[in-house]
Amino acid sequence: MQVVRTPYDYSVDVGGRAPQARCMARESVTSPRPPCRLYLITPPSIPRLTAFVDDLEAALDAGDVAALQIRLKDADDAAVLAAVAALKPAAQARGVAVILNDRPDLAARSGCDGVHLGQSDASIAEARDRMGRDAMIGVTCHDSRELAMDAAEAGADYVAFGAFFPTGTKATVHRPDPEILTIWQETVEIPCVAIGGIRAATAGDLARAGADFVAVSAAVWSHPRGPAAAVRELDAALRSVS
Repeated sequence: MQVVRTPYDYSVDVGGRAPQARCMARESVTSPRPPCRLYLITPPSIPRLTAFVDDLEAALDAGDVAALQIRLKDADDAAVLAAVAALKPAAQARGVAVILNDRPDLAARSGCDGVHLGQSDASIAEARDRMGRDAMIGVTCHDSRELAMDAAEAGADYVAFGAFFPTGTKATVHRPDPEILTIWQETVEIPCVAIGGIRAATAGDLARAGADFVAVSAAVWSHPRGPAAAVRELDAALRSVS
């Protein structure tokens, strides 16, 4: 299987990658760039899994979502696997890639479409070996183009920069300038994700700067009118970017 990774179209697959995974690959450099897309991240804990599935389905039905990252930092393996089993069907039924944070072993075991790696997690080579060549592998690169270039050269399918704004979801020390997205968009083929404290009011600016995806967690799950309203606002903000 060969995926065409050129800068702008996220839907082209040469040879059969599943729709859930191919939604984050780029296409032709001569094609117009489509709108930046939304990348949802779960809350750091999900105490009521059944109720959260309802919230997730409402959110996914409210706008265009490319991927769902399941990120449960303090959960044990059994809880992570239970979360994947509950959330994956809702996402994949809607063509949304399911990406597990940190754990390529559990991602492969549970049938996720990909894994997101931090700088202290497994290597890209280890993740690829566990998950196979068709898996979507993303890497946190903070505010460093050097780390991102290393990840791209090692075979990452996307890189993530952030945190762009203060966030209570996780402790952050890096605060990149949005220009890093512009430079990446102009010079490197694989997609970039902007992450960290992003809300509807700021999502458009990051999309204009060059983000292919904006990753959002608290702004969706803690929205005063609920997750569906949050996704509608974010979707509108991203669609407004020409």
